Amino acid sequence: QVQLVESGGRLVQAGASLRLSCVASGSIFSINTMGWYRQAPGKERELVASITSGGRSDYADSVKGRFTISRDNTKNTVYLQMNNLRPEDTAVYYCNYNIGLGRVYWGKGTLVTVSS
Repeated sequence: QVQLVESGGRLVQAGASLRLSCVASGSIFSINTMGWYRQAPGKERELVASITSGGRSDYADSVKGRFTISRDNTKNTVYLQMNNLRPEDTAVYYCNYNIGLGRVYWGKGTLVTVSS
């Protein structure tokens, strides 16, 4: 089992920046992909960004140029730096840990609210 704990979400104004963190603990595998998903009210959960243990990252088109995902493998932590936040970024942000073969773990989420 892998436990994921997110932090950093809060209420901010449009144009502000936030950094989310997610710490993984438990049965950590050296090869994995960690990512951030988000779910806005009334919408499906969507991928925001992901990063492999080797450092390869991927982003949703809606956040490219504004968000940056990074990780510290020594701390089993993944970060999401969010700049120039928009009201449409308002959502619960979930951390995801994927070690393949259908083994995926989720955090409980952290709420980001962006006011206009």
